[in-house]
Formats: sequence, structure tokens, C-alpha cells
Amino acid sequence: MRSKKAEIAQLVEHTTENCGVLGPIPSLGIPSLSPSMKKLPSPLNVQALMRSHGLFPKKSLGQNFLTDPSTLQKIVDSAEIDPNAEVLEVGPGLGSLTRHLALAARRVVAVELDENLISILEEVLGDTDNVEIVHADILTLQPQKIMQENGYWVVANIPYYITSALIRHLLEAPIQPRRMVLTVQKEVADRITATPPDLSLLALGVQVYGRAQKVAVIPASAFYPTPQVDSAVVRVDIYPQPLIRTSSLNTFFRMAKAGFSQKRKTLRNSLSAGLSLSSQITGELLASAEIDPMRRAETLSIPEWSRLTERYLEEQQKAKDESKEKE
Repeated sequence: MRSKKAEIAQLVEHTTENCGVLGPIPSLGIPSLSPSMKKLPSPLNVQALMRSHGLFPKKSLGQNFLTDPSTLQKIVDSAEIDPNAEVLEVGPGLGSLTRHLALAARRVVAVELDENLISILEEVLGDTDNVEIVHADILTLQPQKIMQENGYWVVANIPYYITSALIRHLLEAPIQPRRMVLTVQKEVADRITATPPDLSLLALGVQVYGRAQKVAVIPASAFYPTPQVDSAVVRVDIYPQPLIRTSSLNTFFRMAKAGFSQKRKTLRNSLSAGLSLSSQITGELLASAEIDPMRRAETLSIPEWSRLTERYLEEQQKAKDESKEKE
């Protein structure tokens, strides 16, 4: 009877035809690795591997598996991983990228939500001694339980709707990452890296913690099954401290959510509705922060959001103090 390892070995394609779907990454100046410099893992035959387990990609989890070996390595190159570093991989899928990460880092912790993929990951990565597989929801898992020290790397292929929540979850933990490399839909990458006057709530939620830049575009053809849109790789280099004072972050996010809650509305109108303030008080608040009440949320810079948040907190404290004096 053939062993499972033998079956997996047969499912690995030794051809690397149709590679090179990504060009250079000019924003970082990172060259591609040649086979002579490093022996890269042979690409997995994703379709055959899933069929052998009676599985199909789940649309509900946004499962599109990256298969192109050149693209996989370029993601690793863009992360510029220290050889002694720990890497947290979110959404390893079938382990294609995990095998490349294992060559670059001292330790890789791969957190997968889909229970059905755990057995495949264990088989594909069975001979890789520096990879640990964890079946969990990353948004409920405390990083300090799986990562050993500050300054680890994060590499993730995630649905756009958990991007901001994931970053905040990881960066508010007792130990924090140094760099995050996220593969998301290209449109989402554009939103994450947007600047005023086209800032988005998602961009604000990411850029308050680190410098975000789009480092590569991945064509839809590099995935199985093939999605309808291209993807992109976003690298976020984390600041030593957030651009908003840590004690003010909750208020900042509350105000930002209110500001972006009504499209095409002025800040005076959207903040009035979102914060349950009168139009007059909101206008005075904005004026005290030197912001035109007729501007829209997407035109504000992070320093302006910071100033507005601090003025709001000052007014809240002033109101509390006056209330106590009356008592």
C-alpha cells in the first residue's frame, strides 16, 4: 500500500512553465531570486491535491489558492524576512507559500481557519521542521500564545473585510509585528494605500499603524480557482508607535467611522449624525481643530484626524468637569 507521502509527492508538479507572472518590484528594489541562488519548492498540483481529499475551494472563505512559484517567491522577497525571524502566516491554504516562507525564516506559524485543510497542510509540510500548524480563527487567537517575541513578520492572504480588524488585533496585542505583507484584491490594495483627497476608512485604519505601499500586482491567472479580479501585495512597515496617541485610539476610530459613515456628506453633517451632536457644536469642534466643516472625511490627513480627536476629547473632558462642578 502506498504511503501518504508518496501520494503527495506524485501530486507535486516538477515543471515550472508559465512562471514569471510578476515583474520586478521597483518600489523596493528587490531582485528576483534565481534557481542557482536558492532551490525553490516545486509547485503543488492544487487541483489534484484537493481532489484526492474530496475537497473543493470554499467561496464563503474566499479561497483562491496561489499556485505560481515565481509569484510565491516574490511575495517572500518583498517581505525581506530576517533569517532569524518568526513569521505568522494567516491563511496558509494548502501550504504553497508556507514552504517558501520556511526557507526564509527561522520559524513559521501557519494559522488556518478551515478545518478541512489542516490534514493537507500536515501532509504537505510533514518534512518541514520549522513550521507549526494552528487550526484557529486569527481574530480570536492571542498572538502572544503562538509567537515568542516582538518584531515578528506577518504574511497573509486574507479577505478584504478582515484586513483592518486583523491589523488592529495584532497591533494591540502585548507582542507586535514588525512588518505585514498582505495579499488582497487589487482594488482593496488601492484603498489601503490611498492618500487624501481619496483616503478611505480602511486606509486610515492601516496607515495609522504603519507605512503602507503596494509592492506587486498578481494577475488572476496565478490563482486556482481563477478569481474575477487581479490581486496585489501590500507591505506595511509598522511604526514604533501609532500616529494617534494610544490612549486616544478608540475615540479616533469612533470618530473616523462616523466621518466616513455618510458618503458625499460634509464632515459637519456626518459627524453630527455619527456622534449625536448638534450641527452647531460639530461645526465649532471642527473649527477649533482648524478644519473646514464643509470638507469631507476622505480629504483629511492623519495629523488632522489626530488633532480633531484630541479636540473632541478635550471638549468631552471639559463637559464632564463642568457637570461635576454643578453637582
